[in-house]
Amino acid sequence: MKLGNADKITMPDHRIRSVAVVGDGIAAWMAALAVARALGPHCSVRVITPGGGPRGLAILAAGEGTLPALRAFHRLIGIDEDDLVRRTGAGFKLGIRFFDWGRIGSSYFHPFSEFGATLDSVAFQHHWLRLRAEGQDTPLEAYSVAAMAAQSGRFARPLNDPRSVLSTYSYGLHLDGTRYAAYLREIAEKRGVAVSVHAVAGIDRGDDGQVQAVRLAGGEPIQADLFIDCSGAIVEGALKIGYEDWSRWLPCDRILGAMGAPDPLPYSEARAVAAGWHWRIPLQRGTGHGLVYASRHLSEDEARAELVMRVGEKSLGEPTQLRFVNGRRAQFWSDNVIALGDAAGFLEPLGATNLHLVQTGIVRLLALLPHRDRAGAERSEYNRQMTEEWQGVRDFLILHYKATQRDDTDFWKECRAMKVPETLAYKIRLFEARGRVVLYDEETFLEPDFMAVFIGQDVLPRRYDPVADTIELDLTKDRLNRMRATIRQAAETMPAYRAFIARYGTGQPTPPQA
Repeated sequence: MKLGNADKITMPDHRIRSVAVVGDGIAAWMAALAVARALGPHCSVRVITPGGGPRGLAILAAGEGTLPALRAFHRLIGIDEDDLVRRTGAGFKLGIRFFDWGRIGSSYFHPFSEFGATLDSVAFQHHWLRLRAEGQDTPLEAYSVAAMAAQSGRFARPLNDPRSVLSTYSYGLHLDGTRYAAYLREIAEKRGVAVSVHAVAGIDRGDDGQVQAVRLAGGEPIQADLFIDCSGAIVEGALKIGYEDWSRWLPCDRILGAMGAPDPLPYSEARAVAAGWHWRIPLQRGTGHGLVYASRHLSEDEARAELVMRVGEKSLGEPTQLRFVNGRRAQFWSDNVIALGDAAGFLEPLGATNLHLVQTGIVRLLALLPHRDRAGAERSEYNRQMTEEWQGVRDFLILHYKATQRDDTDFWKECRAMKVPETLAYKIRLFEARGRVVLYDEETFLEPDFMAVFIGQDVLPRRYDPVADTIELDLTKDRLNRMRATIRQAAETMPAYRAFIARYGTGQPTPPQA
């Protein structure tokens, strides 16, 4: 039977029609841009900001390094990287140089790069460990394009040709948080994101527990189908969602940040100090410095003196101060409210993961976006994924503190002796036994990342894969020597970083390498 026009079945429209984002920092503008682009003109997006500039993550004004994945997010929301770098004074990042973590006087490089290559189906590290056992002391980073380029002060975007060794690395960015937030806001408003400048005074909830509206101090209530809280005003202030405190493993709870003189470099630095660590992040207009420390072991006056000593007396402005507790929200998605950024939790910037966790929170939300009238299964899956990812990042950060031989201060003695989560303890045991890195679901950091920290901080396996012994020793030596020479020569073909980044100051276009 044919249906006439009058008999056509019409499905009810359950699409989300309105989203309200609460906050005034990077996370809020990232969320607004992504949601507006993904849901299109049928969905209105509004940012509710208290005004007065970003809080919490505003410490990023003293410099923040990002992971390479943020570049994919920029493509997702339609941002041109050259334009971003030119207008915000950002820089490029091949990895992080760590000083004094395993022991005083030691250093290693954590690159955004593979190490070497698999030989005869055996992972590279086992061949490297075999040669090390034979007395060869070539550092692991000699087999990383990113590390070798950083060491010589060079940079180029990677090639897209998988046959080239210049395709085996990636890069992140060095950002000025204040300028980056302003840049995102400008784009969001141009694309039609509305803004309400009011503080949140409370919420209105329906009989089903869903948040129906946010009440504003001095303004009309804002109704929405979905709320994204980047400030904590809803999830902490109104819904009272609990917080999982991780300070027993990550004891730092204070940050002092300041800007120093410019010194262009294509990598960040993280130097362990008596009661925490000091970051150094090169931007175009200056160098961001931050002291991350445990207030139980260092007073505010002592911290300020330490930072001044690191930056120099001529820092650019008064240091930014931030108090925090490493940890996460008990639930990331509750009813129709999603916590992002400061509202979701905080992890010290040792792994450059705060913006990454915002990004993955947004991408996962868009992948699981529910209809207006139901979200039970999607909410559960979102919370599972985000919980596992946050715990994986937590373990990676803890590893830096646990894997130390330092005993020069009470802080480091406590870190060295602490009992770590079993998920990390198992990783350590397996690597020490056989040189293998076990990965769980939703991991941010992968085998090369753990390899860099394990070996860089002298956590060395007792054995390597015996299959590596099936290759004649001299042949293994020759193949690794040639591999190392190829990587060094490839890095030397890159332009000097100072020349590369200087193009952005003159407004000249900087095309990809290929």
